[in-house]
Amino acid sequence: MLAHVIERARSLNPHGIHVVYGHGGEAVRGAFADADLVWHEQAEQLGTGHAVLQALPSIPDDHCVLVIYGDVPLISDSTLEVLVHSAEGAGLALLTAELDDPAGYGRVQRGLDASVVSIVEDADATEEQSKITEVNTGLMAGPADRLREWIERIDQSNSQGEFYLTDVVANAVDSGANVVGVAIDNAHEALGINDRLQLAVAERALQRRVAESLMSAGAGIADPARFDVRGEIEVGKDVFIDVNSVFIGKVTLGDGCQIGPNSVIKDSSIGRGTIIHSNSVLDKCETGAKCEIGPFARLRPGTKLADKVKIGNFVEIKKSEIGEGSKVNHLSYVGDTTIGNMVNVGAGTITCNYDGANKHRTTIGDGVFIGSGVNLVAPIEVGADATIGAGSTLSKNAPKNELTVARSRQTSIPGWKRPTKKTAK
Repeated sequence: MLAHVIERARSLNPHGIHVVYGHGGEAVRGAFADADLVWHEQAEQLGTGHAVLQALPSIPDDHCVLVIYGDVPLISDSTLEVLVHSAEGAGLALLTAELDDPAGYGRVQRGLDASVVSIVEDADATEEQSKITEVNTGLMAGPADRLREWIERIDQSNSQGEFYLTDVVANAVDSGANVVGVAIDNAHEALGINDRLQLAVAERALQRRVAESLMSAGAGIADPARFDVRGEIEVGKDVFIDVNSVFIGKVTLGDGCQIGPNSVIKDSSIGRGTIIHSNSVLDKCETGAKCEIGPFARLRPGTKLADKVKIGNFVEIKKSEIGEGSKVNHLSYVGDTTIGNMVNVGAGTITCNYDGANKHRTTIGDGVFIGSGVNLVAPIEVGADATIGAGSTLSKNAPKNELTVARSRQTSIPGWKRPTKKTAK
């Protein structure tokens, strides 16, 4: 959540980003150990005004200070730019929103000239003030020297006994400064998150924003309400994404890709024209163009598919490269394997890559045909254009251009009878 806020702040190219943290904040600092941030501990939790005061001593007087909250992740770059611009030439700029149900929010009181004269916290509002629907979002911008002056004049005479940052507004007005109220177009941008219900509402609003951006760029999304991006996604032209698809980390979808319902794609690059059928999982994979994957396929880290590869239903691929036009169609496991071009892997084929201690590699040449139910005990190599008979278990290399069969002799036992269960007395 904080990462979203920091990213928005960086979009403004600021001189510095200051983060004020309190109890348990060391864990937050640890999560941003490599980030260029200035950290300030608020040892006593004495309110929002007190929090901002922790950072102000390290900010030059002639700088404009933009105050953003760490639990408001949906704020947009454009809104912050307008807020900062509105602070230029004014004493203070305050971001406000209109809400149908303003309960819980500080109410914005405006004067006859429409300038903001004060903010009244919900707990301290009179019955008449509670009817005001314009609320304070908490985001503001103003000059560092004056902001410090106004905060230092705040007292704790409120129901919470805290130093409210909102009292800065009244202090600015008392000092003769102009306070500009900047009304936000979309109140969701300023949504604060205090519990899991609000987190879920914010998450869905963010996903809707991402979906609309992708659709504006030409992608088709079956239902924006059933779509999740948990990282970054880049899409080409004429991409289609069906319901309940989840994208994690950094994902790239080439032109004309089709993503079936209930698929999960993580840190992967999908080539143009590739079709991923329903309920498939791809993790740290690369596919070429015009591949077909699934349904119910799993591609694990290190999988690389060339163009026109087909991975069928209930197939698992791990740390393997599969050449152009090759097929692994049904109920197979391929791990630590290199497969050449135009190879057919039959149903139920397994590369036995693990001996209990170490992983071993399988190499399958171009044009190989592998029958159903084959076990390839690695390390092993199957030569180009070889054919492996169905039901074989191979532990030695198979020569190219030959049929290799490794089956135990079939035996029928005359007179054998199947065991029966004893009847209970």
